[in-house]
Amino acid sequence: MLWVPTKRAHLILQEMHEKYGEVVRIGPNMVSFCNPEVIPIVYPTRQGFPKSDFYATLRPYTRGGGALQAVFNVTDEKVHKQLKSPIAPIFSPTSATLFEPLVDDVLQCLLNQLDTRFAANGEVLNLGAWVQFFAFDVMGTMTFSKRYGFLDNGRDVGGMLSTIVDFMRSAAPMTQVPWLDRIMRKNLIADTFRQIFNQTASLSILGFVGDAIKEKRASLANGTDKVGDKTSTKKDFLSRYIELQESSAEIPHWAPTAWTFSNVIAGSDSVGSLMRTIMFCLLSYPNTLDKLYNELLSANLSRPFPAYKELRNLPYLDACIQEGSRIHPPFALPFERVVPEGGITIIGHFLPAGTVVGGSPYVVNRHKSFFGQDAEFWRPERWLEKDDAHKRRLEQGVLTFGAGRRVCLGKHIGILEIKKLIPFLILNYDIRIIDREKFQVENSWFLFQTGLYAQLQKRPESVINPQL
Repeated sequence: MLWVPTKRAHLILQEMHEKYGEVVRIGPNMVSFCNPEVIPIVYPTRQGFPKSDFYATLRPYTRGGGALQAVFNVTDEKVHKQLKSPIAPIFSPTSATLFEPLVDDVLQCLLNQLDTRFAANGEVLNLGAWVQFFAFDVMGTMTFSKRYGFLDNGRDVGGMLSTIVDFMRSAAPMTQVPWLDRIMRKNLIADTFRQIFNQTASLSILGFVGDAIKEKRASLANGTDKVGDKTSTKKDFLSRYIELQESSAEIPHWAPTAWTFSNVIAGSDSVGSLMRTIMFCLLSYPNTLDKLYNELLSANLSRPFPAYKELRNLPYLDACIQEGSRIHPPFALPFERVVPEGGITIIGHFLPAGTVVGGSPYVVNRHKSFFGQDAEFWRPERWLEKDDAHKRRLEQGVLTFGAGRRVCLGKHIGILEIKKLIPFLILNYDIRIIDREKFQVENSWFLFQTGLYAQLQKRPESVINPQL
């Protein structure tokens, strides 16, 4: 709990593993591992390794309703199945591609803003912020059929982004002592205190979600919502969530709120983090940027928005995305699990039942024996050095999206967004980073980033359209 407020707990944990080995006890009942070989043991595809109370601290507290469980933070495996099973088909690889036209709509808005605000006059832009605006407006469009307005206004409309940061900063230390969270945050007295001092980050987000659900239910009921119409093939997430809940008595009435809250919180910031990471690394290592640019040019992609089917199998683009997710995961505290009856043995250490065990994606993803002695550095080529079996092995050693039966549900949606944005930016703009030393990282459970400043100018038309 003393490490987390320093905002560099991932680095401290990495130092502990370097000092004490691959299995380190870091709390009264908590053991951390750093070797990717342990992933299938601690995060199996079968039931039996439930999430710890770490995740309960990440539930937003609702006055009179207690803490809201969602797919990500639920610890009861029966409730998890109840929440995940109905919506899992929506997040499949095939279903994810159905959202591509919505992504293109947001890319058009981004194109207009970058051209008019920055490309014409060479003004320095906060590229990291605009990438985040894109990620949130895409998820807003997918979830509610309308943008939040971040791109249109060029700012954090309504303070939603800062609210999410506040929520994570307050929750992060509590993840290490969950019982203290129940005393200080998850009860009526604490909630009243926060309201008096206007410290209700989770409630303000839930209020936004609640209002959106009420509006959507009303428009569905009176027939004014064409996107949510049962005959529509372009339903947004919220329309699908409401339809699922109303079609089954087994799905709790609060499920649409939980699903939508997850979209707003985890579905945007995590993707934005990966986008910023990839752009920062490409701009910081120009040789890799040139290599990717040449691959994109050679692929004869559609302009200005390359189609996902054209991008799906580009090897160096894939390698850059894999390397970005490895080197800078959005979440950087250990993914905690509870050891089941009978205990487990990891790297020669027996852990009895009830022990909490987990690996930090940041630390596991930089294991030198597994990923190479240069694991601290950006090098996409590591994913292309050997055969497909080697690549699959590396993929299985990356903990960014979780693993096993609790792997990230929105992974394929996120990959779609990233594969659309990165080629769009690189093909259409010549981008130069201003000062890579200004790029700063803060670990408050989410690995927040700031300081990605750049200048850009439009690529020559003859390059954007090679046929001219």
